[in-house]
Amino acid sequence: MIILVSKYKLLAFYFFKYLICSLLGIASFTVPSVLANHHDAFWPLQEYWQQYPQQQKLSQAFAERVRLQSQPFVHSQDIPVKIFVIYPGKQISDYWRRSIESFTARLKEAGIKYHLQAHHTKPASALEQQQRLLQKAHRFQPDYIIFTLDAKQHGTLIERILQLNTTKLILQNITTPVKTWPRQPFLYVGFDHATGTQLLANYYQARTDFNDQFATVMWSPGYISDARGHYFNKVMQQQSDLTLTDSYYTKASRRSAYKSAKQILIRHPKVKFIYASATDVAFGVLDAIKEQNRQGEVMLNGWGGGESELQALLAGEIDVTVMRMNDDNGVAMADAIQLDLEGQGALVPQIYSGDFVVVDKHISRVELEQLKARAFRYSQ
Repeated sequence: MIILVSKYKLLAFYFFKYLICSLLGIASFTVPSVLANHHDAFWPLQEYWQQYPQQQKLSQAFAERVRLQSQPFVHSQDIPVKIFVIYPGKQISDYWRRSIESFTARLKEAGIKYHLQAHHTKPASALEQQQRLLQKAHRFQPDYIIFTLDAKQHGTLIERILQLNTTKLILQNITTPVKTWPRQPFLYVGFDHATGTQLLANYYQARTDFNDQFATVMWSPGYISDARGHYFNKVMQQQSDLTLTDSYYTKASRRSAYKSAKQILIRHPKVKFIYASATDVAFGVLDAIKEQNRQGEVMLNGWGGGESELQALLAGEIDVTVMRMNDDNGVAMADAIQLDLEGQGALVPQIYSGDFVVVDKHISRVELEQLKARAFRYSQ
């Protein structure tokens, strides 16, 4: 069972456990979300909509537009709109690649002239590179910058962009506004991490007994781990009697996830499932499960439902994923820019959050192809 203790006792406990893990040579270790103050820093999507109901109505109307065919761009363009993109795209997940493809395809379909510079970096380990790219963006003088927020240092970089107020900022893969920013980005866009996490929690709760054990393997420390990993642990604590045996950060790589999962499987042979908070993490955990000959015994999820995860589902290597209707993300960015260029920026919501579908390993190929046709309608 999970025991609630005071903040200071919790800190002392985790510091002691960190020392033990270091002595044992365990690859990675996670700290509790109480240190992250995630809820204090961000508006959870549902809470934001409760606080600002007009924004929810705006978002729902915008989502309907996104699901439909593009609308022709009705204004003349003397010069192309300038767009600068920085993505942590060098990973197994095809989410970022598809986002760019669907984004540019929608702009072309609407008839919008654009000049785009796109730069992909490795996740979690490229903050200096991202800072240099933002300096490059300043020289490019774009009309729009598309960036993300995961590591704490991203917040500092983003605040500088917002303070300059010389370009409009789209924050990708985040749907929870930052409470402390007096000037907000033009658009938060993605698929709400809490919603997807809750769907996976529901799946596991329906397939486990009250005394079963589970573990979580997360992304690197930052927003994604808070929103998917710590939130999953919180949901399972509140909604079930399952026992959390271990929770690990990784270095945002398949290899580090493998090392963490291997430790879990050795130390806790009765673990019923391992919750993975990202695609690369899921495949690292899968490597460990295969090596320990635990396939069919330990359940494993994907996160996002990209092509690699869907192939693993069909092969029976992972049990379930939450599949994003991926291309709606890129479409939303394109349509927001189109409305802005047409002088209808008031129709752009503060947040766009796309749709999920839960897909498990029992899905037929025909059903899966239908979902893929919807999810990857521009990036096939």
